Amino acid sequence: MQDMTGKTVVITGASRGIGAAAAHAFAEQGANVALLSRGEDAIASLAGEIGPKALAIPCDVGRFWEVQAAIDAAVQTFGSVDVLINNAGVIEPVAHLAASDPDAWGQVIDINLKGVYYGMRAAVPVMVANGGGSVLTISSGAAHGPVEAWSHYCASKAGVAMLTRCLDKENAGDGIRAMGLSPGTVATQMQREIKASGINPVSQLDWSDHIPPDWPARALVWMCSADADEFIGQEISLRDEGIRRRAGLIA
Repeated sequence: MQDMTGKTVVITGASRGIGAAAAHAFAEQGANVALLSRGEDAIASLAGEIGPKALAIPCDVGRFWEVQAAIDAAVQTFGSVDVLINNAGVIEPVAHLAASDPDAWGQVIDINLKGVYYGMRAAVPVMVANGGGSVLTISSGAAHGPVEAWSHYCASKAGVAMLTRCLDKENAGDGIRAMGLSPGTVATQMQREIKASGINPVSQLDWSDHIPPDWPARALVWMCSADADEFIGQEISLRDEGIRRRAGLIA
């Protein structure tokens, strides 16, 4: 695995699922981890498990000033921001477009899309000033194909995929390593919400079909290594057995 000693990793949506697993994975490799989430109690507990290298920062990524304050707090505490994991995302309420609630639909965009932009906008200038860094974003197959009752999620993830490409185009020369990770279906609370909706084929999947959260977490650590440099500016899919092998998830 990649040695992350002395590096600072900011993780949004860190209270559970992929975010919490990533916090443990990066901390195990020696990184400082700044844990951002609206779930204040959950990230406080997670920071307690990890120890002094973890900082819990209550944050709603749908509000830029909160994201900026979180990045400032990470820099003040650890001295830098070297990696940004844009993980925060929601899918509720699952609803057909013509019957969806406009405010609820817009809130998903605020978190899933604008939240990623806010993270980039706050962290990238810090990284550029320090000579570079990695901006890793959780993508989805929903970014590339429509899914019934997921218009908000599909639209937001498609936007995130383009944001990642735009960041690469504009700041690769400044040492910014922008990449997306499409993990496939992961055994998280979001999958329980999808299952409960009963809409579209994804909700019909058996729990055993989903990969464990530590797989994308470990893949994110690998993506910070030079071995992943050939994928800068691109999206990596954990459905690809070759990628799983490169990331050390399978033999």
